[in-house]
Amino acid sequence: MTATQNFVIEAPTSLEELWMPFTANKAFKQSPRLLGASQGMYYTSVDGRSILDGAAGLWCVNAGHGREPIVRAIAETAANLDFAPAFQMGHPLSFRLATEVAKLMPGDIDHLFFANSGSEAVDSALKIALAYWRARGKPERVRFVGRQRAYHGVGFGGISVGGIPFTREAFAAQLLPQVDHLPHTHGIAENYFSRGQPLHGAQRADELETIVAKRGAETIAAVIVEPVAGSTGVLVPPVGYLERLRAICDRHGILLIFDEVITGFGRTGAAFASQRFGVMPDMMTIAKGLTNGAVPMGAVGVRHEIYETVVNATPAGIEFFHGYTYSGHPLASAAGLATLKVYKDEGLFERAAELAPYWEDAVHSLRGLPHVIDIRNIGLVAGIELESREGKPGARGLDALIACFNEGLLIRVTGDIIALSPPLIIEKGQVDHLVEVLSGVIRELQ
Repeated sequence: MTATQNFVIEAPTSLEELWMPFTANKAFKQSPRLLGASQGMYYTSVDGRSILDGAAGLWCVNAGHGREPIVRAIAETAANLDFAPAFQMGHPLSFRLATEVAKLMPGDIDHLFFANSGSEAVDSALKIALAYWRARGKPERVRFVGRQRAYHGVGFGGISVGGIPFTREAFAAQLLPQVDHLPHTHGIAENYFSRGQPLHGAQRADELETIVAKRGAETIAAVIVEPVAGSTGVLVPPVGYLERLRAICDRHGILLIFDEVITGFGRTGAAFASQRFGVMPDMMTIAKGLTNGAVPMGAVGVRHEIYETVVNATPAGIEFFHGYTYSGHPLASAAGLATLKVYKDEGLFERAAELAPYWEDAVHSLRGLPHVIDIRNIGLVAGIELESREGKPGARGLDALIACFNEGLLIRVTGDIIALSPPLIIEKGQVDHLVEVLSGVIRELQ
């Protein structure tokens, strides 16, 4: 299925006025790549070409594009309730969505705080952690521990706990001051070309004990990690790594936050990566697949005890001075409810788990191609790492992205790492086609 052909796609008359995010603006505007429509597994470019979506848009369109139940829910809600204030007011859809999401959450994570993106969800989670410790009578717990090569969005809190150098260096003077970083788990030679979880590296979690000894457990509010680091190039946790983090946090009474903005809603073959790996966090940040990317929305899921502690610490009045104009927006809530129903009715999480072995074999067939120095995968996500050109890091990856687009395939790249995360509706034939196009592109790369 390709994008709807009767939709009129008009190219813009000017590209100059828009300042594009995370984009080399000058280079893009000289040779733009414009998408005009989408349906199922495909985009249609403004010049009428079908583009197979190998990236679920931006890790978010898990149920595929243009899904009629989601489109209908948004349209009907817009006609009935276009906006409702979230402060001291409410509307039924946001409460219903919170209930349905809570049913999917692991353990006793049963309360949702809505935001509008993964970045906002992360900053909200950090504030909730601070509010929790204040309510517990331990206001000295203000430090956070992130991880190198982590991406937690673009808010100042998320950049501070994140560990991607170029995002931190651009704003280094204004980051949160009391943050430490664990080492990442990438680059262990024995793990190259692992299928699923790599076997080596769990001991890198023990660096948290070093940080605790240096800073004092009584000063640390929370540790935040991505179960699978997505935006930095699909870094899959070694066997036992997340379990060791959980055990150390338990030993010292530190909150553990999982950033599941990318890994949530079926990407790893389960509703959430915490369930896929069997490790229970205290809070989870989610976004992207929550609404299938149709309307911006994010959220923080918190354990029952955290919510009760913060709310009960204030006898009357506002308990948590934080929120957004569009928290739990009616259209986003409607999109979320419809999206969750599509996931359930079509068994998309289970489908991802069933397709994962075929996907794994397909992406690992690229081993041995020129410039390919590592391949890693989990669920329906994969990272293909290319050797960088001397003195030009990221150039080969960008060439791959442009060449794939010209050949009718959308991929993501982070530096010289190709990241693949197709919608969960992808068919085996489309997996084969994706790998065939990518193989041809890689063979031609200089």
